[in-house]
Amino acid sequence: MKLLIVGCGRVGSSIARNMSDDGHDVSVIDEDPEALQRLPESWPGRFVHGHGLDTEVLVEGGIGTADACVVCTDGDNTNIVIAQIARKRFDCPCVVTRVLDPARAAFYDTLGLQTVCPTSRSIDIMTEAICATPGRMTDDG
Repeated sequence: MKLLIVGCGRVGSSIARNMSDDGHDVSVIDEDPEALQRLPESWPGRFVHGHGLDTEVLVEGGIGTADACVVCTDGDNTNIVIAQIARKRFDCPCVVTRVLDPARAAFYDTLGLQTVCPTSRSIDIMTEAICATPGRMTDDG
């Protein structure tokens, strides 16, 4: 599989390493050239320095032939726009984007944009942990 990842922070670099280790052809785009240091020296994938909103940078990263695109920069608005460009302009078959704002993630999910919201997931996991752990609840609250 050919995978393009936009954003090489903790999430993007981890996905890049995992997918590359599994034998996939991975390209990463990040506007910070230092982000390349998050990838191992032996990493066989491609790194493109540039902004994911720049369609020329997306093309250089391989969006035209990518089987999947992961968008995980540090900005919700940026991620949503890049994901829509990848899906609508370049007809990428699988586009997954991280959206930190739960309301925004839910809204874009209803429009068919595949979103992952770590904030919502954290809320769910923490709530489950609280409810599953016996506490010092008293009858009077």
